[in-house]
Amino acid sequence: MRSATVLDLESIVTNGLCIGCGLCQSLAGHDRLRLVMTPEGRERPMVIDSPGNEALAKINAVCPGITITGPDAGDGLHMDVVWGPATRLSIGYAGDPDIRFMSATGGVLTALAVFLLETSKVECVLHVAPLKDKPMRSGAHVSRNRADALAGSGSHYGPSAPLTGVMELLDRGQPFAVVAKPCDIGALRNLASIDSRVDELVRYSLVMVCGGASEFTKTLDLIGDHGLNEDDVTHLRYRGYGNPGPTTIETRDGRRFQHGYAEMWEDEGTWRVQNRCKICPDAIGELADIAASDVWPGGGPSGEDDGFNGIIARTAAGRDLLAEAVESGAIVINEEIGFRDMDVFQPHQVRKKRAVYDRLLGMADAGVPVPTFRNLRLAELAEGAEPEIRRKNREGMAWRIGEGKTSEPLPTMMNRGDNET
Repeated sequence: MRSATVLDLESIVTNGLCIGCGLCQSLAGHDRLRLVMTPEGRERPMVIDSPGNEALAKINAVCPGITITGPDAGDGLHMDVVWGPATRLSIGYAGDPDIRFMSATGGVLTALAVFLLETSKVECVLHVAPLKDKPMRSGAHVSRNRADALAGSGSHYGPSAPLTGVMELLDRGQPFAVVAKPCDIGALRNLASIDSRVDELVRYSLVMVCGGASEFTKTLDLIGDHGLNEDDVTHLRYRGYGNPGPTTIETRDGRRFQHGYAEMWEDEGTWRVQNRCKICPDAIGELADIAASDVWPGGGPSGEDDGFNGIIARTAAGRDLLAEAVESGAIVINEEIGFRDMDVFQPHQVRKKRAVYDRLLGMADAGVPVPTFRNLRLAELAEGAEPEIRRKNREGMAWRIGEGKTSEPLPTMMNRGDNET
């Protein structure tokens, strides 16, 4: 496979490698690059003014769409070929019943964010939350207290760009935590290789095990089924207020619509996952301190429950944070588990991890730029897949590229204004 080491922004976007984390905007500046919502329902960088060669070199170094390097094994770590490093694996939930109820799954990430703030381990927590003027969309949100953190609880599927202002946070020189998608943490780990302040100031990184970022068009079609447009909606939440909880839409004229989890997500073909997610080498948060997941045997809920998270403490910092949160009562541990339990709870993650290497081979076959994914055991994982499945992954990716299914148009000036995030 040939490596995509130096690409312009246009090539990253048009080849379907961008995931819309927002770090390029923060590096180049809002006056030069601006993340906008495209008509296809993806947040993508639009070039306002050339970022220059120096900024472009930095973007290439940090972009998680083209480069991710996995973690090294360290002292006290157990390394699994599928799940990567862990210092502790547990099932648990938020000790605060309100956080547990309103949050997605068991509320572990929200509870940890509140714990970090209330114990002054960090000055703030960077995460995403619904935009006040566009509540169907999510944007970067900096929390400094419990109420702020709770504003981002629950699930808000679709594009999200938590890193649009991360350089400004680093410039403040205050310690902070980040709650984000695994690819966003991959971007931060890349940034640490060229900016030492990341390791100094980003004290904790917390992620949800990710099924992929859906396009905003899924959300628009959801409200469209009720005859609504975006301006009609005052609140939209995909999960929370129970586990998994209903997808809830509220309107300016007082109407309320709800959909069950199975109706929204049982058919994976309707997820509208972005192309970069289909070659994601780390949807399970190997580069984070703590990753939290659903724990449904077989990968889907059989009904509502009180809310439980799989908790993977991956680093010594994550292990110690979890222990302190448990001691304080912020987190309650239900039971300790192992890697093979995670296989049962997240079988789709196992399948996807095994598929990535051959999909990358398919990209090389098609002659398009191939991301550089290191230290994530992808070749070893592919060897454990059935030969026919491997062939389908490789040939299928090459076919998709040939049919234009992975390519994207560039954002244009037409996407500016009310589509900005």
